[in-house]
Amino acid sequence: MKFLLIEDNADLANAICSRLKFDGHVVDHAYKIRDAITYSEVGDYDLILLDIMLPDGDGRTFLKQHRAREKDTPVIVLTARSQVSDRISLLDLGADDYLTKPFDHAELQARCRAVLRRKTGTAQTVLRIGDVTFDPVAGRLAVGGETVNLRNRELRLLELLINSPGRIFPKQKLADSLFSYDEDVSENAIEVYIGRLRKHLENSSLKITTHRGLGYRLDHE
Repeated sequence: MKFLLIEDNADLANAICSRLKFDGHVVDHAYKIRDAITYSEVGDYDLILLDIMLPDGDGRTFLKQHRAREKDTPVIVLTARSQVSDRISLLDLGADDYLTKPFDHAELQARCRAVLRRKTGTAQTVLRIGDVTFDPVAGRLAVGGETVNLRNRELRLLELLINSPGRIFPKQKLADSLFSYDEDVSENAIEVYIGRLRKHLENSSLKITTHRGLGYRLDHE
């Protein structure tokens, strides 16, 4: 998954980024609303974590603009305000959830998983297609009952493809999802990860097909 973190507290931001990256996610970090708007306009994110008190304004300004642009990316607000009225106003503005500071990182991860499940309309995280079982939370892939070890980006690539079987993903879309804004990525890098994933799935009923000039698609035979 690809996250946009909007937080000006350096220590907290570093802790969140480290935890999410350790779990294999890609994270872009913005300290200000101005930078966050730039990121959101050029990037494609699965989830946004939004602080309220930012150096150049109120995070609710970003949230209003985000929803006004008809962006449906889920937003979890990180706030020090604990009054019920504040939380209600955030939800009314379009926030999908909120966490009151200070919070436990394990709870943040659980909230992220819950919001992402709601977005995809699934109540469970384990996916089973044919002889393949995939658990993105545990980072576990099994083919015909045999466990296959995946590296972080292989894991996230499979997560993208397996959640939308039959959909063609352009290389640029995959690159945007697997790498952060600041990373310089060539199309060859995507081909390398596709090749690795194909090897992991070669004995399964799932196949990654190439559509020349368009991208890649996961098919179930």
